[in-house]
Amino acid sequence: MKYKDYYKILGVAREASQDEVKRAYRKLARKYHPDVSKEPDAEARFKELGEAYEVLKDPEKRAAYNQLGANWKSGQDFRPPPDWNAGFEFQGGGFNEGEAAAFSDFFESLFGREFRQGQGGRPASRDHHARVLIELEDSFNGATRQITLHAPATDGRGSVERSLNLRIPKGIKPGQRIRLAGQGGNGDGVPAGDLYLEVEFRPHPYYRVDGADIYIDLPVAPWEAALGANVKVPTPGGKVDLKLPPNSEGGKKLRLKGRGIPARQPGDLYVVLRIRLPRADDETSREFYRRMEREMAFNPRSDLGV
Repeated sequence: MKYKDYYKILGVAREASQDEVKRAYRKLARKYHPDVSKEPDAEARFKELGEAYEVLKDPEKRAAYNQLGANWKSGQDFRPPPDWNAGFEFQGGGFNEGEAAAFSDFFESLFGREFRQGQGGRPASRDHHARVLIELEDSFNGATRQITLHAPATDGRGSVERSLNLRIPKGIKPGQRIRLAGQGGNGDGVPAGDLYLEVEFRPHPYYRVDGADIYIDLPVAPWEAALGANVKVPTPGGKVDLKLPPNSEGGKKLRLKGRGIPARQPGDLYVVLRIRLPRADDETSREFYRRMEREMAFNPRSDLGV
């Protein structure tokens, strides 16, 4: 997927006012409208202009797009950075799924989920939405954390921040939402909306999360896997003892029931065995491996017929 520089497409500076963005779009749209233009690429250019204007005319989409930074060049291979829009507060609405699909994969990858909230127009109650990142341990124990949210400035050229104290309920899972009543938008004579925070977990050095289940790769020595052993396993709730059965192979999964996220239906913790070989970096260890080679009838590729 290629990065699209919407400012370059419209020929405006990143600091351009909303009026400058509008004037630039109208001028180019007249030039490349397929009904009047004789340019060979008029239809493609007109569609590209419409996509750029869809983003830059909207303060929310523009502020979110600006968070990607100015270092990307048009046409470069691009993937959205992980959690690039976490902590960005938006009102939602503005176009529906069919309209989003009419634009490029680049547009869809950035705005295809968060900005479909409230299809059919702006919600009257001015509900706001944001994604927030929490630690896995916060879900295990419950916690109160201060979070900072970024919302677009009214001129579309920057963002404003606000801080909130967020109570994280014990057992919350990725994808679930926390509702803060009355913390959304207000004004224009309508009631204050609510703020919906979609929870995601920050990457953890040990654990992977799948729903309410947790996975951990556990390094084990060859003799522990072959002979069986009692080993310690770290879990978000503390260390536990695990019995490895004899002749355990690498990749084997062992389940610790109920040791996953403590939701209403607690998840499990799966221990995935990873056999770690001692290094043969001195003569004694090399001779030990040679002895194994001579005395053990073992062909690791026998299942392949070789």
